[in-house]
Amino acid sequence: MRKTIFANKEYYHIYNRGVDGRKIFLDDSDYHRFLISMILLNDKKEGLLEQWRNLKKCNRNISFLDFRRLNLRNPLVDFVAYCLNPNHYHFILRQLEDGGIKKIMHKLGTAYTMYFNRKQKRSGALFQGRFKSINVDSNEYLLYLSAYVNKNNFIHGYGNQSWKYSSFGEYENNRGRINLCDCNPILSQFRNLKDYEDFLKINSEYLKKKKEDQKYLLEDL
Repeated sequence: MRKTIFANKEYYHIYNRGVDGRKIFLDDSDYHRFLISMILLNDKKEGLLEQWRNLKKCNRNISFLDFRRLNLRNPLVDFVAYCLNPNHYHFILRQLEDGGIKKIMHKLGTAYTMYFNRKQKRSGALFQGRFKSINVDSNEYLLYLSAYVNKNNFIHGYGNQSWKYSSFGEYENNRGRINLCDCNPILSQFRNLKDYEDFLKINSEYLKKKKEDQKYLLEDL
């Protein structure tokens, strides 16, 4: 039974991985589909993801940004930060509606598993059980967690510093491909973007070294 009780306006670290550690993103189209799902399934209104797929089939020239402008949003949660890695993901979410986190995570897990299984001609669970959650119970923890999530690919040794599938691009003057995060709760606490980048650099390098040290210690056992 889940121990976390989700409260509105509170922040939560949400994460999960592929079953048996398997990859859940195999190519760019998988990441792109997951990111679009994060946006379109985060709404009280049902059917937006299906509407987008059908519209795209009929009009390949329509952009995703145009489709977003056509639909008034009533989100279940705010995404504050995210990182998608080949075999796992991390989010920082703020719940806006009662049951919002459970609803978005159920819809996201179900929709993406159906997409992935259909594409790979497989069946069964894709994720390792239900998503994991931790309440972010202090501002200090929120800032520290933002470094962990925004630079999670670097900490785990995936890709490079400019990973396309992290919200870090949105924090850097909105250069992300799909802007879906509210960066203000984090960036408003720093004098400028440079200060936050310095904060990220120091903490992500520390976390990466800590992870590597743990790996070496376990290998010595």
